[in-house]
Amino acid sequence: MALFLKKKSIEPPDPLTDRELIELYRQNDDTSYIGELFNRYAHLVYGITLKYFHQEDDRREAVMQIFEKLYMALKDHEIENFKCWLYSVAKNHCLMILRKENSVSFNEQLQLKNFQQDFMDFNGNFSLNHAEDEIIDKKLPDAIKKLSDEQRICIELFYLHEKSYKEVADTTQYSMNQVKSFIQNGKRNLKLMLENTK
Repeated sequence: MALFLKKKSIEPPDPLTDRELIELYRQNDDTSYIGELFNRYAHLVYGITLKYFHQEDDRREAVMQIFEKLYMALKDHEIENFKCWLYSVAKNHCLMILRKENSVSFNEQLQLKNFQQDFMDFNGNFSLNHAEDEIIDKKLPDAIKKLSDEQRICIELFYLHEKSYKEVADTTQYSMNQVKSFIQNGKRNLKLMLENTK
């Protein structure tokens, strides 16, 4: 009677969880674990950059910068849900880049007719003579920097990047009502700050 030996099938080990990869990276300082996280989530981060940047090179560079942040950040932060945390890091990184780009040519961008006209319309009786108009040109960039992050980001995207309310909502993940509120309150706060400089 022939004896048939059945080969035992070898199943591949279960892949490590995100938390296990992070813990192994912390213990061994082995960047290959971050490489695995990159393989898992690069497409997610790239998808986020699509909302913020028009140029392919800008998107790719942002993805690489975001993952480079992980080398230090994963050692400094306790992370419960890596995917959600990474989404937040990526979104904030993109918004930070936009803010820096705005500041480079901020004075030129503030001459946009839409921004000036809408700001004047909003202020109604906030009448300006030529000297006061020059004060606004000089003081407005600093005043915008003093707004809350939510108000500043929405105003910059809406006026300086000329995005619609819907585009601002899609970019920031705020609701449409929140976007409108941040812009209205931001303009009101700008009015108060500028009136105090007269």
